[in-house]
Amino acid sequence: MILTSFSISRHLRTGRKYLEAISEVMRREYEAIANAGIVLQLDCPDLGASRWTFFANLSDEEFIKIAEFHIEALNYATKSIPRELKRMHVCWGAGESPHNHDVPLEKLAPILVKAEVGAISFVAANGRHAHEWKVWRDVRIPDGLKLIPGVIDSTTNFVEHPEWVADRILQYADVVGAENLIAGVDCGFGPIARASLGVNPLVVWEKLRSLGEGAKIASRQIQSRVG
Repeated sequence: MILTSFSISRHLRTGRKYLEAISEVMRREYEAIANAGIVLQLDCPDLGASRWTFFANLSDEEFIKIAEFHIEALNYATKSIPRELKRMHVCWGAGESPHNHDVPLEKLAPILVKAEVGAISFVAANGRHAHEWKVWRDVRIPDGLKLIPGVIDSTTNFVEHPEWVADRILQYADVVGAENLIAGVDCGFGPIARASLGVNPLVVWEKLRSLGEGAKIASRQIQSRVG
């Protein structure tokens, strides 16, 4: 979706035909990455973010149908790559903004799990989406798919306490199972850390330190439950 949004076709009349053409071209690039032994990270922020940018004139239901078709195209473009060698990132944009018009994860989740990938990374730490761990109670997660919820925010200079991070991890572990979970970050820090008003690079390392410490705390608690 992000390729079709920013690279406009001047030759193909319909978005569907353009997406099919892009899928065929990108298939070669995706396969080259996987054949080099690299885990393929599919960055798909527009599965969430484009709802109120490129598709603001549509209803949520109409947008979901478009997003679903894009996932079908993504599956085609990566069909020869084993699931465990593919990950997908979905978000509502990395900027510090109100986000009160974000399409709810409740509507997105059922189609996101149709992506034939080994893991899905998504925003889960900021105040607009922190409650959405509950969504996964009602979504069947296919075998071989892991969730990577963000448990630290990539848009603020607050350093999350490791105990808070652990609590977030345990919330998800209780819903989807620790074996299906990887603790992550809402979005990448790179572009924001270099911005004058973004997250200070020194703070980024402290936030990542809290992520590691929180994961250790959560792992010990999970082990104590089963041991």
